Amino acid sequence: MKRVVITGAGTVNALGLNVADTLEAMREGRCGIGPLSFTDVERLTIQIGAQVHDFDETALFNRQQLSLYDRFTQFTLIAAREALAQSGLEFSGELAARSGVVLGNSGGGMTTLDENYRSVYEEGKNRVHPFVVPKLMNNAAASHVSMEFNLKGPSFTVSTACASSNHAMSQAFQMVHGGLSPVMITGGSESMLCFGGVKAWEGLRVMSKDACRPFSANRNGMVQGEGAGVFVFEEFEHARKRGAEILAEVVGFAMTSDASDIVMPSKNGAARAIAGALQDARLNPQDVGYINAHGTGTAANDKTECAAVADVFGAHADRLMMSSTKSMHGHCIGGTGAIELLACIMALRDGVVAPTIGYEEPDPECALDVVPNVAREAKVDVALSNAFAFGGLNAVLAMRRV
Repeated sequence: MKRVVITGAGTVNALGLNVADTLEAMREGRCGIGPLSFTDVERLTIQIGAQVHDFDETALFNRQQLSLYDRFTQFTLIAAREALAQSGLEFSGELAARSGVVLGNSGGGMTTLDENYRSVYEEGKNRVHPFVVPKLMNNAAASHVSMEFNLKGPSFTVSTACASSNHAMSQAFQMVHGGLSPVMITGGSESMLCFGGVKAWEGLRVMSKDACRPFSANRNGMVQGEGAGVFVFEEFEHARKRGAEILAEVVGFAMTSDASDIVMPSKNGAARAIAGALQDARLNPQDVGYINAHGTGTAANDKTECAAVADVFGAHADRLMMSSTKSMHGHCIGGTGAIELLACIMALRDGVVAPTIGYEEPDPECALDVVPNVAREAKVDVALSNAFAFGGLNAVLAMRRV
């Protein structure tokens, strides 16, 4: 089996339009959540989110491209360009034939749907643009990344709600690990911050009106965000031979299903995923120094996740650092695990653990070290990234410092 390393990273999210700015914001504990700005936002009960501002798509893409690229695809392509530029890879010949793309996404082209429903039902128009279907389909971002970078190997999209990115990156890891592909572009994206997208989430009654405060006793719900995270997963010897800079090594993963409830999480399902990732990576619980938590800021998720971590790690749970960066960049649904992987890389590579901001009151049911409010310098050899999605679908990635 092949070792798998990360040789490139890119992002667009509410904290920054690139990796450097995003990591700086995480180190500073800066919040990207604020008032939403789009058509009919005043009709919503929830009017805050981690929206990407100062993103001028007309400066990044031409008119023909914009007719094909929903906002989630735009984010993905910009993040992919950054990741590929850092990796130094170009694809041709055998490398192009065997390399591919696996991305996570949940809502697809929600902005495109919202705009065209408005056009037909509110404005009474009888026609929509001929590219509406290829623009809104969930696999649009993966397809456009494959076309822009000449990636002719396995390319597809994984859609498992909030675990989409972690499931996608797990599949990419497995392909490189098993020798199917030498390089895979992976991660995920989401852009559901439009009237229809937020209105649908309002119906679940899990959204906060003021802030995301994971693990804090006074938390009152999640806050939605948007953005993309894209990475280059590469076979270690391939990367070493070309002298590539290695950001971290991916060493294991696990996926489980709760098989119990469509929205309520299961401690057992989460614990099995965490334990499975450790087993796949051949790690002991005491090897882990940091966990990037799913940490949505809802009572059900936070308490369940903390209980699962306590079960798996036992006494070592009290020595772990576990933070939720959703407190800063919001819950980016299908793209959230990819953006959160940046925090894991920062912990492993830079020795800086991102904080859980907005933490105000200790919760006895979340009595772990959640790195409250202020980033922490610490040597971290192994990090886990948790994702526990609606539908009871769980995916955990394990990474190691190189």
